[in-house]
Amino acid sequence: MIQLLRSLVFTLVFYVGSVPLVAAALIGGAISEHQLFEGPRRWAGWFLWCARVLLGIRLRVEGDIPPGPYLFAVKHQSAYETILTLWLFDRPAVVMKAELERIPIWGPTARRHGAIFVNRAGSASTLRVMMKAAQAAVAAGRPVIIFPEGSRMAVGQQPSLQSGFAGIYKMLKLPVVPVALNSGRVWPKGFVKGPGVITVRFLEAIPPGLPREDIEARVHIAINRLD
Repeated sequence: MIQLLRSLVFTLVFYVGSVPLVAAALIGGAISEHQLFEGPRRWAGWFLWCARVLLGIRLRVEGDIPPGPYLFAVKHQSAYETILTLWLFDRPAVVMKAELERIPIWGPTARRHGAIFVNRAGSASTLRVMMKAAQAAVAAGRPVIIFPEGSRMAVGQQPSLQSGFAGIYKMLKLPVVPVALNSGRVWPKGFVKGPGVITVRFLEAIPPGLPREDIEARVHIAINRLD
């Protein structure tokens, strides 16, 4: 009952507070490139504050986050880490499913922010557009964030990596930083969240140029370290 009440309060406070922050981000992003990135980061900070104070969910980050253009392969267990990317990384280019681009206002804004939308059933030309967007992000010195398992997974689920990960790894020729986390333990699918600590662990970078089987195996093991 207490967790339900805290979840209700979080939902009310977070979404009401998000209205002016998102509006300011949209206006600021249309005026200034700096605000295009700072606005979403402030909103992500608001989300983390609400999660910590209202839900009792604390964040622990382990390891170093290298600056500049790296490919970060992140475990995906909840919505928590999708918002967290806006706060942790400097001007991140996040790979996400194409359906999200169709969300009114948010989709075009995410595109301007540098999101890389992927249509998994798309044609070769669609994939070329995605790869071009990723290359442009790297050329601008930005990190590329990918959830290599493709979708949110419940705690304990460790599926094979999606084929798109190996493709983007081969094309970008960047070191890969695996990121393990355990957000699903306190932020499960559904309305009620529980208090606790979410650990996000940045592991040692893996060099570019490895065969597909090797890079997929190493990343798969690494991102599931906390599962």
